Amino acid sequence: MGVSHSENTPYRGRFAPSPTGPLHFGSLITAVASYCEAKSRYGKWFVRIEDTDIPRIYPGSETHILQCLDAFEFEIDGQIFFQKDRLHIYNDVLHKLQQKNYIYACQCTRKMLGSNAIYQGTCKTLDLALENQAIRVKVNDQPIEFIDALQGNQTANLAHELGDFVLKRRDGIINYQLAVVVDDYLQDITHVVRGADLLDNTARQIWLGQLLGYPPLKYMHLPLAMNDQGQKLSKQNMAQALDPSNASQLLQQALIALKQPFVELDRPTIMLQQAISQWQKDLIPKQNTLPDIYL
Repeated sequence: MGVSHSENTPYRGRFAPSPTGPLHFGSLITAVASYCEAKSRYGKWFVRIEDTDIPRIYPGSETHILQCLDAFEFEIDGQIFFQKDRLHIYNDVLHKLQQKNYIYACQCTRKMLGSNAIYQGTCKTLDLALENQAIRVKVNDQPIEFIDALQGNQTANLAHELGDFVLKRRDGIINYQLAVVVDDYLQDITHVVRGADLLDNTARQIWLGQLLGYPPLKYMHLPLAMNDQGQKLSKQNMAQALDPSNASQLLQQALIALKQPFVELDRPTIMLQQAISQWQKDLIPKQNTLPDIYL
């Protein structure tokens, strides 16, 4: 339903943290891998702050993200996007989906849905007004297949595994799935490098992109850094915030975690230049979690 990026299309990657907490070591692994992959292919690397879930924004986390990007001396192409400034764009896209009858209003609450993981289409035929209701997108009973550069062949059937899913919440918050698809398209992103915890989001995003006629993207989902409890490093698990004053040592640790050739301690910009020059994505562990513990 959309045109494809050709093999000659210039590489455009991105790093898209959410300011629901400070950046941690897992975030750094994603930033370093996405940066080196883009720059080693003479591509562009963009930064987008994914802050549509405004009530969950953690005070000071946006400032910490920007401080870290500066301390690690990443060369960012173009301006930094903030999704909270782009809500009108996402609502315009919802209007286009409505015109094509791809979405509908849903009045179901979490209590009404209970523990059902798959939405049964309860509100699909009710023709409710979209105002002050959740908005769901219709899915088809068909396989969605893609090849992940690290995780291999992937197949999902949204109708069997999820059902029609929410694009806008009842409280007006734009869902991550919609915002990320629209922004990747508007920024001409060609490749997405991110953590394996987002692998199961990919089929939803591919489906949305198909409905909107966007060109397909290429994906690489990185193994996750774990804590000593066997949990992925995350804001919810109180992962330690990155210390910008320790950027060089942390950068070296991130490259070691990615199993890349050794880089001597130096200024981050020098280290990144060396990392790019000897970058080998095939050395990254092809699994969902990294074998070592990173606190």
